[in-house]
Amino acid sequence: MKKIFILTGEPSGDKLASEVISEIKKKGLDLEYLSVGGTHLQSLGIRTIYNQKDITFLAFTDVFLNFFKIKRKIKETVNEILKFNPDILFSVDSPDFTLRVSKLVKEKNSKIKTIHFIAPKVWAWREGRVKKMKKFLDHILLLFNFETKYFDKENLKNTFVGHPLLDNKINDNIKIDQFLDKKNIISIFPGSRDSEINHHMPVLINFIKKMINKNSNYNFLFHSTNKNKEFVSSFIIKENIQNTEIISDDKIKNAALRKSIFAVVKSGTVSLEVCKMNIPSIIIYKMNIINFYLAKLLLNIKFVNMINIINDKEIIPELIQSECNADEIFKSVYYFLNK
Repeated sequence: MKKIFILTGEPSGDKLASEVISEIKKKGLDLEYLSVGGTHLQSLGIRTIYNQKDITFLAFTDVFLNFFKIKRKIKETVNEILKFNPDILFSVDSPDFTLRVSKLVKEKNSKIKTIHFIAPKVWAWREGRVKKMKKFLDHILLLFNFETKYFDKENLKNTFVGHPLLDNKINDNIKIDQFLDKKNIISIFPGSRDSEINHHMPVLINFIKKMINKNSNYNFLFHSTNKNKEFVSSFIIKENIQNTEIISDDKIKNAALRKSIFAVVKSGTVSLEVCKMNIPSIIIYKMNIINFYLAKLLLNIKFVNMINIINDKEIIPELIQSECNADEIFKSVYYFLNK
């Protein structure tokens, strides 16, 4: 029996990996799986060797403050993978964690094939990483066609596969009246990491207050993970905000989004899904000041949203850092809905 170890570092990677593995499972192949994953992979019956939350660190300072913990987890993960002895190590996103693990695994057992999905954004910063990656990666799978030139140049085998989440068929027959039989829905995506929720929720709560003060007919639907539902809810309860619901069931999230008139979206993969459904939106992102200036120093891009990056102009409005405040979000959303 062939074996695959699936390595992810955060909820979005877990979701992407589950989309890929779900398709593989449909082939009826005799395969054994083990993972570092979350709820999506577990829903497919794939065991994770530890809680994914243990290694979900986003920003520069988070990584710095948790350096020794991450180092221990990398060592633990490498040992578990070598013990499992898979034919393929399939890593997804989170390069600062997954690629470090892949490198060490390859050094200790060169027979294990290493495949990575979602290339690090070498076109945004540290293009020189490709030279190092080709020493321990057998193949890399790309989301965007324009990325191929960066890996072809260094003869790292690559395949443009597109984004699996954008291939999903929308089920229009799913009824959402069971939890929200209302109109004028504004979908809100505060993020999946604790640090993102901490930075975004106070701003979003104040934005909702302004919207309700102007027009109480709007209804706000927070899209969350099961893991973060209570955390998101705590901000809403604390401020006693009305006209809000939280949804964490992936089976009906798309249907709920499709019924929305607007979306306020944390920068990331989900913004592509929102665009695919033709829901008007704005992109928001806020981080601590140290991380922001480090990112500004290191990143070689003008925009954070992939649609804007590819087109080299702001097609979808971005409200980043100081502009990510309740007043600016309110102005953007209310203007669009009432123009």
